[in-house]
Amino acid sequence: MLRFTFQGMRARWVTFTGSFVALALGVGLIAATGLALAATFEAPHRGPERFAAAPVVVRPSDTLRVATPNGEDTERLTDPRAVPEELAGELARLGPTVEDRTFPVSFADASLRGGTGGAGRGADHGAGDAVGAVGHPWSVAAATPYRLTGGRPPAASDEIVVAVAPRAGARPGGVEVGERVRVVTPDGVGSRTVVGTVGATDFENAVFFTEAEAAQLSPRIDALVVRADSTAVRGVVRAAAGAESADRPGFEVLTGDERRRADPDPDRDSEALMAVNALLGTAAGITCFVSVFVVASTFAFAVAQRRREFGLLRTAGATPRQIRRTVFLEAVLVAVPASVAGCLLGDLGAPPLAAWLVDNGVAPSWFGIGDQTWPLHTAFWTGLCVATAGVLTSSWRAGRIKPTEALREAAVDSRAMPPSRRLLGALVLLAGLGLLVWSLATDPGEALKRKTYITRPMLLIVGFALYAPVLVPPLVRFVTWLPARLPGATGLLARENAATGVRRTAAVAAPVLITVALAASLLGTTATINEAKAAEAAAQTRADYVVTAPDGEGALPAAFVTRARSIPGAAVSASRSTAVTVLEEDVALVTSAARAVDPAGLAAVSRLPVASGRVADLDDGGIVVNEEWLERTVGQRVRVWLGDGREATLRIVAVLRTGTGDNGVYVTPRNAPGAPVDRVDIALRGGVDGADGGDAVAADAALREAGRATGTTVLTKDAWLERSHPRTGGNTRLGMLLILGIALLYTAIALANTLVMATSDRVGDLAVLRLAGATAPQVLRLVAVEALVVVAVGSLLGAAVAGLNLLGLRGALALLSVPSSLVVPWASLGAMVAASAVLAVVAAVVPALAALRTRPVEVAGTRE
Repeated sequence: MLRFTFQGMRARWVTFTGSFVALALGVGLIAATGLALAATFEAPHRGPERFAAAPVVVRPSDTLRVATPNGEDTERLTDPRAVPEELAGELARLGPTVEDRTFPVSFADASLRGGTGGAGRGADHGAGDAVGAVGHPWSVAAATPYRLTGGRPPAASDEIVVAVAPRAGARPGGVEVGERVRVVTPDGVGSRTVVGTVGATDFENAVFFTEAEAAQLSPRIDALVVRADSTAVRGVVRAAAGAESADRPGFEVLTGDERRRADPDPDRDSEALMAVNALLGTAAGITCFVSVFVVASTFAFAVAQRRREFGLLRTAGATPRQIRRTVFLEAVLVAVPASVAGCLLGDLGAPPLAAWLVDNGVAPSWFGIGDQTWPLHTAFWTGLCVATAGVLTSSWRAGRIKPTEALREAAVDSRAMPPSRRLLGALVLLAGLGLLVWSLATDPGEALKRKTYITRPMLLIVGFALYAPVLVPPLVRFVTWLPARLPGATGLLARENAATGVRRTAAVAAPVLITVALAASLLGTTATINEAKAAEAAAQTRADYVVTAPDGEGALPAAFVTRARSIPGAAVSASRSTAVTVLEEDVALVTSAARAVDPAGLAAVSRLPVASGRVADLDDGGIVVNEEWLERTVGQRVRVWLGDGREATLRIVAVLRTGTGDNGVYVTPRNAPGAPVDRVDIALRGGVDGADGGDAVAADAALREAGRATGTTVLTKDAWLERSHPRTGGNTRLGMLLILGIALLYTAIALANTLVMATSDRVGDLAVLRLAGATAPQVLRLVAVEALVVVAVGSLLGAAVAGLNLLGLRGALALLSVPSSLVVPWASLGAMVAASAVLAVVAAVVPALAALRTRPVEVAGTRE
C-alpha cells in the first residue's frame, strides 16, 4: 500500500506540490501569528522609575475596592483626591518631606529651535500643535532619576529646567540653556527661561518649576516624598484615614518595589500588550480560519482531480476502505513535511511581524518574540488535522463510487449536491443569518462590536462555499452572458468549461470569495461605524466651536474658560471628564465614562438623544444614564461611586439612547470635584456666519484672541469632528490592514497554487483544442478568459457575503437611531479584485504556455 501510494504521488507531483505549498504557508502563518501572540502574554518587569530615589512615597489611593458576595472587586479611579494639607503637616513632623505636584505643560512648536510651527498657524489656533509635557516642582527631582546635565536649578518664577534626550529631534528638541521659550501652563501661555537641562526618560517629558511657582500653578498635592521610618509613616496615614469618612479610598504608603505604582501609567506595558493581544488574537483567528478554509478546499480539489483514477481502481477491484486509506495516507505524507516546513517559516516570519508592529506604533518599542514553543506545536498539529479533515468528505465520496459508475462519475462533474452537504450548508447559513437577526432583535449594538462583525462573515463564507456547486453554474452563465454572444467561440467555451467543471471553478473561486468577503466586510464595517460615530457626534453638538485639552488629556487653562465666558453673545459649556461606577447585580463593578456638566450650559450647546426623562432636571442629586445601564428607570435611585471614590446615591433624571456606544453618563461638577475642565463647547448667537450682524463676527474674533493669549487650540465644530472622529486611520484601520494583509497574502498564493493545479490537470483538454484547429494564442486566450470568469464568480460570492453583513450593520444603526449611510470601500475592493484577476490570469496562462510546448498528438496519445 505504501509503495503504491508513493507511486501515485510521484505521478501526480504537481497536485501534491500544490497541496504542500498551501498547507506549509497556512501552518507558517498560524505559527508566526501564534508566536507573536504568545509574546503578548507577559510584560517585562519594571522597577520604580519616577520615585526610584524616594525612601517612602505617600499618595492617594487610585483603586476603588468594593466587597461583593464573590469577593473584593476593584476598579481604577479617574479622579483620585489630593493629599490633604493636614496630612502633609503631620508627616512633616516625622522627617523631611517634599510635595509633588503634577500638571500639564506644553511647548508651542514655533518657539522651539527646529520646530515646525509657524506664526500663521498660531493666528487661529493659539499654540497650534504643542509639544506635550508635565510640570513638577524642582524640589522633587532629588527623589527621581532626573539629574542636571547642564545649567542650574530654577530660582525665579519664570525659570524652568527641561528634560532633553541625547538623540536628535527629541522633544522639546533643540532647547538650550539661556533660551526663552513660550510655555503653556494651567494659567495660560507665557515666556520662560531655560536655566537647566536634565536627561530625558521614557515614562514622561518633564519640566521643572520652582516650588512656589508649581504650587501656584497646581495647588493640589498629588504625592508626598517622606524621609522617615515607613512604620511611623503608616501609623500617621492610618490615623488620618480613620479620621476621614469611610465612603472613599484612603492613602497608600509605598516603599520598595511598590513605589512603581506611583509612576506615570505604571500599567502602560500590560495595557499596550492588551491592545496588541487583541489585534493579534483577531489576526490569529482569521488566519486560522483562512488557512483551514483554503487548505481544506485545496485538498478537496486535489482529491476531486483524481476521480478518474479512483474510478479505475474501483473497477480493478479496490474496496472503498482501501481508497479511503490511500487518500488519508497521502494526506499524512504531505501534511507532516508541509507542517514542519510551515513551522520553520513561522519561526522565521515572527520576528519581522513583531518589528512591523513596533515600527507602526501598534506595539511598544521593547516588544519582541520570546522563546515560547507551544505555538509551533499548535501550528503543526493544526496543519495535520486540517490536511486529514480536508480529504475526509472527498475520500468518502470517492470510496462510494460503484465500479459500474466509476468512469462516468470520473468524466464530468455531477450537478447534484449530496444531501449531507446541502444540510451542512443550510445549517451554517442559517446560523450566520440567524445570529444577525437575533442580534438585531435583541441587542442591535452588538453588531457594532469587533468580535461580532469579524466573526459573522466567516459563517457566511463557509455557507456560500458549501453551496458553491449550486451557485456556480448560474453565476457563470450570468457573468458570461455577454461574452458568449460575442463573435468567436472563446466566450462560449469559457462558459461551458467553467459551468461544467463545477469543482474546479469552486476551488479556484474560493480564495477570491474569502478575499472579497473579508476585505469588504471588515473595511466597510469599520468605515461605516466611523462614519456613524462622526454623524452621531455632529447631530448631538450644537456648538460652533469645540475646545479640548491636548490629546484629550490634562486640563484647559482656567484663563481661557474665563475669557470665553465673558464674550458677549457666546453660550459656553465647560465640562470635565470623569467616571461613575456601579455594582451590577451585587457581583460586578462596571465603570462608565461620564462628563460633569452644568445643565443650563449643556442645553445650549448640545442635542442629546433622550429616550426618557429630561436632561434639564439634572442637579447635584441627579444623574443622566444610557440604555446600557441595568438600572435605567427615570426617578429610580442608584448607588454609585464617583471618580474620586466617594459613594453616592443619585436619582436618574434622564436616559439616553445607546447609539454607537459613545453616549455616556452626565453628572454635575459637584460630583466630580477632582476632575479639571478639559472641554469647552461654545455656541455663538447667530452662528459663525454672523446671521445677527457683527455680533457673531466680534465673538469669533474674541474667542480666537482668547485662544492665542492662553495657548489654547480653538477648533470649529467641523475641524473638531475631523480630528476626533477621523473616517480613516488610527490603530483600528492599521489592525484591519494587518489582518487583511496576512489573510490576503495567503489567499493570493492559494489562488495561484490552485490555478496551477487546475491548469496542469487540463493538459489533455488543451491538446484536444489544438487538434481541433485552435492556435496557441487562441488557447491561451481561452485559459485567460476562464480565469477571469472564475475571479468574477468568486467576487460576486464575496460581494454577496459582504452585502449581507453591511446590510445587517445598516439595520443595526437604524434601530439605534444613528443617522448614517453605508460606506463601501470601492477603491480597496477594486484593487483586490484587479490583483486577483492579474494573478489568476498569470497563474493560468503560464502553466498552459508550458503545456503547449508539447505536441498535441503526443499528449492525446498519453491521455487516460
